Amino acid sequence: MSAHIDVAVSDGTADVRLDRPDKLNGLTMPMLRGLASAAHRLRADRSLRAVILSGTGDSFCAGLDFKTVSADPKQLPLGMVPRPWRGTNVFQEACWAWRRVPVPVIAAVHGHCYGGGVQIALGADLRVTAPDAKWSVLEGKWGLIPDMTGVRALAELVGIETAKRLTMTAEIISGEEAARLGLVGQVDPEPYAAARDLAGQLAQRSPDALAAAKKLFDSRWGSSPRRTFAKERWEQTKLLMGRNAKIARKAGLQREQPVFAPRSR
Repeated sequence: MSAHIDVAVSDGTADVRLDRPDKLNGLTMPMLRGLASAAHRLRADRSLRAVILSGTGDSFCAGLDFKTVSADPKQLPLGMVPRPWRGTNVFQEACWAWRRVPVPVIAAVHGHCYGGGVQIALGADLRVTAPDAKWSVLEGKWGLIPDMTGVRALAELVGIETAKRLTMTAEIISGEEAARLGLVGQVDPEPYAAARDLAGQLAQRSPDALAAAKKLFDSRWGSSPRRTFAKERWEQTKLLMGRNAKIARKAGLQREQPVFAPRSR
C-alpha cells in the first residue's frame, strides 16, 4: 500500500504488516503516514470484520528509526503539528487511527516491541504476544516520553504506578511480564496464528454489535455513569432495530450459525 506498510484483505480480515525487516521494522515518517492511511481506508470497508497488525521478520517494531528520520531535519517538527479536525499529529494518528476503525483490531507481537512499537500495539483493541517478546517504553532511554498516544493507552490498561515505572525506567520486559502487568490480554508462542484464530471467533458475532461495543468502551470509559448509561441505551436501541441483530436472534433460536450482513455503519 505504501512504503514498508503492506495491507491485504481476505475473508473479511485485513492483514496490516510493518514490512522493514532489515531494520526490525523501525518506523520512518512514510511508515507512520502509511499506517494512518491504511486505517482511514479500512474504516470505510463495511465488509471488514477484523484487522491484524503485525511485523515481518524478527520483530514487531523496534520503534522510531531516529537516524532515518533525522536525515531530514524538517520531518520531526512538521510531524508534531496536529491536524485540527482530528486532534492528532502524524505520530499520534499512526496509533489512534486504529481506535476509529469500527472493527476489532488485534496486534500480534513478536520479537522487539519498543517505543513507538509499543504505542502502535496499544492502539489496537486486543493484543497477543509471544512469551519471549521484548517490550519497552523505550523513549525514556533517549530522554523522551511516549507521545504517540501512549500515555492515554497506558492509563487505560495499567495503574498509574506501573505506567510511571515503565515510562521512567524504560526497562525491557518479556511478553509474559507484559501480560501480567495488563498490557496484553493473551500470550501465545505463535501470536499471529492466535490472532487469526481470535479474528475468526469475532467474525461469528454481529459486526454491528462489535462496532457498537468498541465505540461505547472507547468513548465512555472515563465518563460519568449517567452519560455511559445514556450511550448504552442509544446504541442498544439502534442494534435492536438493525438487520444483524435480527439475523443473530433467528440463528440462535434455530441453533444455526448466523450469516451476517455487512456492517451498517
